[in-house]
Amino acid sequence: MDKFLVKEAIKVQYKQKHVFIIFGCALILVCIVLFVNVNALTPQKAQIVFVSSRDQNCEIYVMDVDGKNQRNLTNNLGEDYQPAWSKDGQKIAFVSMRDKDPEIYVMDADGENQRRITKQMGLDYYPAWSSNGQKIVFITNRFNDCSICVMDADGKNIQKLTDNVWGNFNPVWSPNGKKIAFDTNRDGNSEIYVMDVDGKNQVNLTNHIDNDLEPAWSPDSQKIAFISNRDGNYDVYVMDIDGKNQRNLTNNPREDRHPTWSPDGKIIAFTVFPDGIYVMDPDGKNQRSLTDRAGYPNWFDPDFIYAVSSAGKFVETWGWIKHN
Repeated sequence: MDKFLVKEAIKVQYKQKHVFIIFGCALILVCIVLFVNVNALTPQKAQIVFVSSRDQNCEIYVMDVDGKNQRNLTNNLGEDYQPAWSKDGQKIAFVSMRDKDPEIYVMDADGENQRRITKQMGLDYYPAWSSNGQKIVFITNRFNDCSICVMDADGKNIQKLTDNVWGNFNPVWSPNGKKIAFDTNRDGNSEIYVMDVDGKNQVNLTNHIDNDLEPAWSPDSQKIAFISNRDGNYDVYVMDIDGKNQRNLTNNPREDRHPTWSPDGKIIAFTVFPDGIYVMDPDGKNQRSLTDRAGYPNWFDPDFIYAVSSAGKFVETWGWIKHN
């Protein structure tokens, strides 16, 4: 009887071993497929997309994070501006005037397959991707005000999030997908607000008598960079997500605009008018120039991307695995 039990136990262990082997192989295969899908069109090194008028009109460019290898992506006679990377790095949303009024377009990361996704009458601008890559938040006047709306990444299923007569601008989705920050002039001057992704619970963060604009989330969703003219001209500021600890980072006599964080949170890029794009540490130190006469930077790094399933959920942090 003991021999029989031992023999049966060996059979069970043998079957379990093969089940684990099969499961492991299947898991590796799934990971490879996801990795290939995520990296098929994704740039293989960190890049900054930006706007330049060096070709006699505004075009979308990309460059390495040290300012090298600058190249034109749009090559269009119309004005192209306000570029925004998708979170997986495969797409860039932007605004174009090629159809005579501002419309939102999407293209591949290499500039191919440029296509218009807003098709109704009205002015559409300031696109920004949701953290899962399934939605784009933007501004439109099609409802007779400057409304913040959200739509699917193909331009369908537009939903209005704000319902006020004042202007709302520069909406940006938090990296954790829970909030949208924006600026609005509903208080007589521009202030930074945050709201839930359905438009509810709108809260003023800055509460200052001067203008506060252009919010930009840190990658951990714990801080917001923005610009303010409270010190006489526009400088880049940073604050906690509850509005506390607001502090000036640039202290520059020139105009500092359009802050954006590097995906690892260690650098902030911004535009100095009329000098060009600069970068600095998150505390404002080590400010240095990357370009001249260019603006509106937006950062992407393949070491900090997410694989996104067809259902829009995070599958795996491939870039984090590669980085570590």
